[in-house]
Amino acid sequence: MEGFLWRKGSTTMTTTIHPGAINTDDLIGAVAYDDSHDPFPVLGLDHIRFYVGNAKQAAHYYSTAFGMTVVAYRGPENGSRDVAEYVLTSGDACFRITGEVRAGTHVGASVLRHGDGVADLAIEVPDVDAAVAHARAAGARIVIEPHDDSDDFGTVRSAALATYGETTHTLVDRSRYTGPFLPGFVAASPLFAGKPAHHPATYFQAVDHAVGNVEHMNEWVEFYHRVMGFSNMNEFIGDDIATEYSALMSKVVASGNHKVKFPINEPAVSKRKSQIDEYLEFYGGPGVQHLALATADIVASVRAMREMGVEFLDTPDSYYDTLGDWAGDTRVPIETLRELKILVDRDEDGYLLQIFTKPLQDRPTVFFEMIERHGSLGFGKGNFKALFEAIEREQAKRGNL
Repeated sequence: MEGFLWRKGSTTMTTTIHPGAINTDDLIGAVAYDDSHDPFPVLGLDHIRFYVGNAKQAAHYYSTAFGMTVVAYRGPENGSRDVAEYVLTSGDACFRITGEVRAGTHVGASVLRHGDGVADLAIEVPDVDAAVAHARAAGARIVIEPHDDSDDFGTVRSAALATYGETTHTLVDRSRYTGPFLPGFVAASPLFAGKPAHHPATYFQAVDHAVGNVEHMNEWVEFYHRVMGFSNMNEFIGDDIATEYSALMSKVVASGNHKVKFPINEPAVSKRKSQIDEYLEFYGGPGVQHLALATADIVASVRAMREMGVEFLDTPDSYYDTLGDWAGDTRVPIETLRELKILVDRDEDGYLLQIFTKPLQDRPTVFFEMIERHGSLGFGKGNFKALFEAIEREQAKRGNL
C-alpha cells in the first residue's frame, strides 16, 4: 500500500510567491463553516470526470500543456472492458479522463452528442447515505444508488445525482480507502516526464469553481438550494454582464465552506448570439462551460502553459492603460500583466488575477480559467465586459456571433 503519488488533500507544494506549504483553502477562497446543522455537508470537489474521444491522447495533453501528472489507470489490461481511464493530479485538483475502447458504450454516445466535455463533478462527502436521503426527499433524481466498491486497499462508498443536462454529481466517501484513486484503478507512471526545468512544479493547485451553462438558470439555482443546501454568493445581471451585442445572466451557488462553487449562466435577450447560446448549440444542451484552476503564481503558470502550446484569449492594450487607476497595486507589474494578457479585479476583500484559455477542443465549448486570489472572494465582475468582448472576437472568427 506504499508508494502512491496522490492522496486527496495531502499534497504539499512550494513556490516563490507563497513560501512553504500552500494552503489550498486560501487559494480557492474557502471560509470557516460549522456544518453540524447542514443536511448536506460537503468536504470539497473530489474529482472532475471528462468523457473524451481518445483518453490516452487527452491525458498526454493535460500532462504536457497543463503540467499534470498521471497517477492511476484502469482499462482492458486490468478488467475494464469498455473504457480506458487515466487519473491526473495537480496539487489537490484531480481529473479523471474516460474514453471508450470499443463502440457502443454510453461514453461514446455522450462524446458523439457533446464532443469532449465534463460528464461528472464528483463531490467528497462525509456520509453518502445521509446526503442521498436528503437529496431524494428534496426531489433529486438518483442515477446511481449508494453502494460500496472494494479492493485490497479498502472501500469507497458512492452514489450519483442527476443535475443539468447529462451532468452528474457523484458523491464520494473515501475515508476508508488508501489506494491510488478508486477500487479497480492501479497506480500508473506519468505519460510525460519532460517538463522543462524552469517550469513551476505544478501550474495549479486546486479547482476554484466550475461554471454551468443552462437554459433556465433559476431552476438550477433553486435545485442547489433545495437539494444540496448551497447558498447564493453572487448575482450578475443586466449591465454587469453585457456587451453591445450579447448578454447573459449568472448566479453563483456555493457550499457552506465555499470549497465547492458553481456559477450558473443562462443566455439573455441580445442583438446577437451570446457565448451561452453558442455553447448550448455546439454542446447540444446544458453542460459545464469552464473550470477555474487556482494557482499560487499565475505569471509562472501562464508562461509555462503558453510555452507548451496553450492558447489564451487576447486582451487589447487599452485595457491596461487605465488599469492602475481602478485596480490599484498588485504583486505583478502592469507591464507583465499587459505582456501576458492577465486581467485584474478588485473588491472590498482584496483582488484577483485571472486569464481564460480558448476552447480546448474543436467544438467551441469547454475552456479553462487560471485564477490567483489575494483576498477577493469574487469572480472578476470588473472584467466581464473585457472577457466577453474577447470571446465575441473569437465567436466572430468562427462565424457564430
